[in-house]
Amino acid sequence: MTSRDALEDGKPARTDRTRSRDFTMRTSPDWDPAQYLRHSGHRARPFRDLLAHIPALPAEPGRPPRIADLGCGPGNVTVLLFDRWRDAHVTGLDSSAEMLDQAQPLAGPTTGGGRLDFRTVDALHWEPDETYDLIVSNAALQWMPGHADAFPAWLDALRPGGTLAFQLPGNFGAPSHTLLRDLCDAPQWRDRLVDAVRNPASALEPLDYVDRLTALGCEVDAWETTYLQILTGPDPVLDWTKGTALRPVLTALADDPAARDRFLGEYAALLREAYPPAPYGTAFPFRRIFAVARKQT
Repeated sequence: MTSRDALEDGKPARTDRTRSRDFTMRTSPDWDPAQYLRHSGHRARPFRDLLAHIPALPAEPGRPPRIADLGCGPGNVTVLLFDRWRDAHVTGLDSSAEMLDQAQPLAGPTTGGGRLDFRTVDALHWEPDETYDLIVSNAALQWMPGHADAFPAWLDALRPGGTLAFQLPGNFGAPSHTLLRDLCDAPQWRDRLVDAVRNPASALEPLDYVDRLTALGCEVDAWETTYLQILTGPDPVLDWTKGTALRPVLTALADDPAARDRFLGEYAALLREAYPPAPYGTAFPFRRIFAVARKQT
């Protein structure tokens, strides 16, 4: 992982206590595709909204669009690209063997004449070796501190008129995340979980992305949306976080099931208080940040 120093220029220095809590895992978390896909409808909706804002691609007659999906996960949203660009050649890129194993059955020719394949890539250090019409990323860049520093290389890999488009969570100040950071920093867990906390500054604000991308010569459309997700079932917010935010904790405690269950019990109790159920389910507001950057022609 790269340093966040460049992204925090001009911001107040954090206190030592804040520094003690804003860690990124030294190793990648273990992923569980089945758990991630339990909420696939809610997770796919922002990607559909992102795709609706992407302008026409610079594909030429006889040359299908070339698209990279950076951080493709299990491929469930990667296939949505073919709804818009039926004959595209799409490559899903991810570092998780578990996610790519889940995605692999989707690979091959598509009914619209396109093609889908997958490759193992450390997205933050990805150096494109070909030219693309679209580089897209869905809920992945928040796992890559310093990802904005990679924008120049990604834009260099786009054809003139090509687009870099992404969405990522902007909810690191929500109770689901602040309670998790506080619990990891509690005396009973600090020694084991201090490195299992993601840096809440890993996602920039929409205006920060506008500043970064316009300085690189792009036309930028950036916005934010808070989805009022209604979750159902027992401890639904805990179930949601088991697919994403909790992965580093579950990885760190994988060799100690008793400790894992104890942590989950403590976290679940905090979430029940923060997100009380209603007769229709549990409301879980989720803020997302979007950016669509079109390279000059």
